[in-house]
Amino acid sequence: MSAITPFRIDIEQADLDDLAYRLAHTRYVAELPAQEVAGRVNIGIPIRPGWEYGVPLSFVRPLHQYWRDRFDWRAQEQWLNTFPQFTTEIDGQNIHFVHVTSPEPDATPLILLHGWPSSFTEFLGLVGELTDPRAHGGDPADAFHVVIPSYPGFAFSGPTQVAGWHPVRMAAAFNELMDRLGYDCFGVHGNDGGAIVAPEMGRLAPDQVIGVHVNQIFSFPAGAPGELDGLSEDELMQVRFAQKFLDHAVHDSAQRAQPQTLGHALSDSPTGQLAWSGQLIADAMTADQLLTNVSIYWFTNTSAPSARFYFENHHAAAPTEPTTVPVGLASFGSDFTTPRRFAERDHTNIAQWNEYDRGGHWAAHEAPDLLLADIRGFFTKVI
Repeated sequence: MSAITPFRIDIEQADLDDLAYRLAHTRYVAELPAQEVAGRVNIGIPIRPGWEYGVPLSFVRPLHQYWRDRFDWRAQEQWLNTFPQFTTEIDGQNIHFVHVTSPEPDATPLILLHGWPSSFTEFLGLVGELTDPRAHGGDPADAFHVVIPSYPGFAFSGPTQVAGWHPVRMAAAFNELMDRLGYDCFGVHGNDGGAIVAPEMGRLAPDQVIGVHVNQIFSFPAGAPGELDGLSEDELMQVRFAQKFLDHAVHDSAQRAQPQTLGHALSDSPTGQLAWSGQLIADAMTADQLLTNVSIYWFTNTSAPSARFYFENHHAAAPTEPTTVPVGLASFGSDFTTPRRFAERDHTNIAQWNEYDRGGHWAAHEAPDLLLADIRGFFTKVI
């Protein structure tokens, strides 16, 4: 089945009423007094005061109350529907995606791959400038046709029905999506989980993918003797920070171990969903952006299916050959960076490498100007 069907978000009122009821009857977590928490944990990376044991009630309560009393899903739904959306079936799985074509006839097709616990909404704020730079005072030569899919198991792609939706399988599905849209050659950008899937698209289809631009490169020391010899002190600090960053990422270890166990709680408690996923994007988003994202996970019941991405990635066979398509890295502020030595082990054609002192893990929200310029600069080099 290769049909492409227009899609419009229209959450049933009964689902909104159910959410309102659950938010009105939330039972808050019991926690230690603030003076008992402060300074209890030191893992070598910054932790916000009061977060030593995890997400505190001081974070959850105001967002929960805003969600319960003032957040307007219908207004957000109306805004989301201003973007052309579609669904199609690939490899037996429904795939939801945004597709905005540029008014510029020579625009470059570009697929944008989001992370977790983000969603396709991660890149919507960039669509105007990416597709129509002329209207924003930019160079029309920088125009892109933009495709933003929801991963299988995420958002309006809906839950996966079979096991094995690992990054390589997703990459194959997205290559098929671009082919189905009539794009013989295209670029790829990925952040977070998207930075894992994006290089696999290039690995699978090097004659179609003109370049892969990412915000992270997941290439780290393997623990071999002498592997760190010759690294500068700055590079050693990068290795240490990345290791501590990933070790502290409880969502990574929990979701790759038992995504279904977590899903029972998250599928039944919107406030639990808020605490689990909202904490990771709160610094980058407004309350409305955050709650729109969390609401999408809630309405589509994709907490467990999306968490399975971590399980499938952890258990999938690792690629044995490096990628050969041009790769560009834009690393931002407080995000982790891998030393280039390890990146070049997995990617033989690094065409651009930029590190910025501002922004963070969700650069499309935190430093959109830098991200836009970096994407444009990279594809100008490789086209």
